[in-house]
Amino acid sequence: MSVPLGMPQPREAGGSGSAVQVPPSADPARPSAMPAGLFDRYGRRATDMRLSLTDKCNLRCTYCMPAEGLEWLAKQAVMTAEEIVRIVRIGVDLLGVRELRLTGGEPLVRADLIDIIAALRQAHPELPISMTTNGVGLDKKAAALKTAGLSRINVSLDSLHEETFAQLTRRPFLDRVLAGVDAAWAAGLGPVKLNAVLMRGINDAESPALLAWALDRRYELRFIEQMPLDADHGWTRQNMITAAEIRELLSADYVLSPDSRARDGAPAERFEVRRRVAGSADASGPVLGTVGIIASVTEPFCSDCRRTRITAEGKIMSCLFSREEFDLLGMLRDGASDEQLAGRWQDAMWVKPKAHGMDHVGLGAADFVQPDRSMSAIGG
Repeated sequence: MSVPLGMPQPREAGGSGSAVQVPPSADPARPSAMPAGLFDRYGRRATDMRLSLTDKCNLRCTYCMPAEGLEWLAKQAVMTAEEIVRIVRIGVDLLGVRELRLTGGEPLVRADLIDIIAALRQAHPELPISMTTNGVGLDKKAAALKTAGLSRINVSLDSLHEETFAQLTRRPFLDRVLAGVDAAWAAGLGPVKLNAVLMRGINDAESPALLAWALDRRYELRFIEQMPLDADHGWTRQNMITAAEIRELLSADYVLSPDSRARDGAPAERFEVRRRVAGSADASGPVLGTVGIIASVTEPFCSDCRRTRITAEGKIMSCLFSREEFDLLGMLRDGASDEQLAGRWQDAMWVKPKAHGMDHVGLGAADFVQPDRSMSAIGG
């Protein structure tokens, strides 16, 4: 169960460890006498690090990027492999980061990806390191990623139909993505998690079939509400498929029951899945697997958020929807010490907003302004 905002009870990742009390504060200045770690004013502690390796991507998904693409960062503006390793080391050794997710853009387009993962694994033998990818080219690299030290993988997959996939991504690469998913499973990068964004009138009707396909192959499917992070700024609440609608779509074929495992700060609410008896509200047979729903818009989980984000050019974002960024890479390149960089990171997280306010978008409230960056430029 999520802890209400204003009731600061941050926990160690994985649910272990006692609560650390940090009184809520309206003062943007971080107190000097406080426990080490990435705390904010509301008592939340970030232990899950999302680090973007690049802003570049080889798809043009309609909910993320314009058809013509974006102006990419110059090579010298992007963190080098050595800078990435140092920043992660500071996060893990000095600030209590317990989990790392590599994101993009598309991480697979970085030529030194394998070397980066190998260096991170050498430095942190026990650290869970996952990666989010669109899967294009994954079939050729999955085994090497596993050997280098990647723990598991998330693959974006919004449709199993070639025409629909091409409509959503503006690229005819479905066969490559499916080959990548299978290769990740074969390489042992499990549990393989699939991320699907449902778009009204495009792929929403496919949701039960997509779940059936994932369950049959023992992949973990998570449906994600479309968020206002598209570069075209064309998102509307009316066009978004809500979590409630997703549950209703799946209920035609399945009975969903809350997963007995604690959510423990995870963005996805998990459900156990059983086959529905035709024409009945009853379930039939054993649990087939689980499905997750990430309802960032309509059922936000800000109160228990444990994430900190670093963009490809080394800027700290305390929230996926933050309009305020803090430069870490510039300090690093100017010769700052590990302790100075850690302090800057702590300052940035201390002013994390109480909530993103996105659940009010389209309902007449004005407390949410879409970030200038699209998802590909932030790093999910």
